[in-house]
Amino acid sequence: MKKNLSSADRLVRVIIAAIIATLYLTNVISGTLGLVLLILAGVFVATSLISFCPLYAIFGISTCPVKQTAK
Repeated sequence: MKKNLSSADRLVRVIIAAIIATLYLTNVISGTLGLVLLILAGVFVATSLISFCPLYAIFGISTCPVKQTAK
């Protein structure tokens, strides 16, 4: 797997996951919507840890900085 997430993208995903988890644990969101968002938060954390997003790969998106090769 080639990395396709930048550091900023990873940080945003972790922050969103933390917000969702906080809202779920304080019962602001609950029920089916809460569980779906909690699963999404888990996916965000997992993709942040491995620096790879399968959806980005499918659509050919990469937020990683491009490394310049010497000529």
